[in-house]
Amino acid sequence: MKTFTYAKAESADAAVRDAHSSGAKFIAGGTNLLDLMKLQIETPEKLVDISRLPLGEIEEREDGGLTIGALVPNSDLAADPRVIAKYEVLSRAMLAGASGQLRNKASTGGNLLQRTRCYYFYDTAMPCNKREPGTGCSAIGGFNRILAVLGTSEQCIATHPSDMAVAMRALDATIITQRPDGDKRRISIHDFYRLPGDTPNIETVLETGELITHIELPAPPKGKQVYRKVRDRASYAFAIVSIAGVVRVEDGKIASASLAFGGLGPMPWRNPAVEAALVGQAPSDAAFNAAADALLADAKGYGSNDFKIPLTRRVLVATLRDLTGE
Repeated sequence: MKTFTYAKAESADAAVRDAHSSGAKFIAGGTNLLDLMKLQIETPEKLVDISRLPLGEIEEREDGGLTIGALVPNSDLAADPRVIAKYEVLSRAMLAGASGQLRNKASTGGNLLQRTRCYYFYDTAMPCNKREPGTGCSAIGGFNRILAVLGTSEQCIATHPSDMAVAMRALDATIITQRPDGDKRRISIHDFYRLPGDTPNIETVLETGELITHIELPAPPKGKQVYRKVRDRASYAFAIVSIAGVVRVEDGKIASASLAFGGLGPMPWRNPAVEAALVGQAPSDAAFNAAADALLADAKGYGSNDFKIPLTRRVLVATLRDLTGE
């Protein structure tokens, strides 16, 4: 590791003041950041430790939703009785990610900010626009089996690795932050992540020194909830394709649908056209395939990951059968 300074934040105000410089990083569980520092992919000049801030509670709001502190460990969130009972898709998604030991340490806020597991991002001998802007994307034309088929650009085809964030997007979560000037900001998860475009190194809309303090979930959705993850092994593996789904069927027709996807894009992926293709339709493979058509209309494979496109169709149809009882 390169030399860095360390500050232990005693309050959120102190944390954002300490981190208000381009060379500073927040550290909570450190399950992703420390690995990146060891490889010198991340080389912060300063670490601001927020692990002792009072952001480790899950609180129920009057509207029935939950406010989740950014420092709630992943294992605690997945095991919370309110999450299991009302947001099953979130609990299942979190239990599908990482290992028990990592979930015990990883924070909810940090999970949203995980960086890609693209092989070339982790290999400092290879060009990577996400790691070093302007050097090129080795994955395009390289081995890209696990990488994106939606939302890519000529500069980057990396995927976002989080399972939790996929479920959060299906649940319409809101991210609460604190800026260095003391102002708080509410950011819909739909607006939180950025497509790679020409700047794949900029992954979210967070400003320098802006700290995630809480995540809000709205009142529990109506309908059946499912998280399905296709991966190379049964545990401790990132998604090839994953789906977080909430579907409500009334009077023989799909009354509402919320579907988010992992393993396909540079962010947890959600396309309103997919849900629009389902709502008002009787559950059937024809309707499910129409939803898959909407999802994959702009999909593009890059060789090794071409298989993801037909695989996604099959996984989506199977998931929708489960969600609707077909």
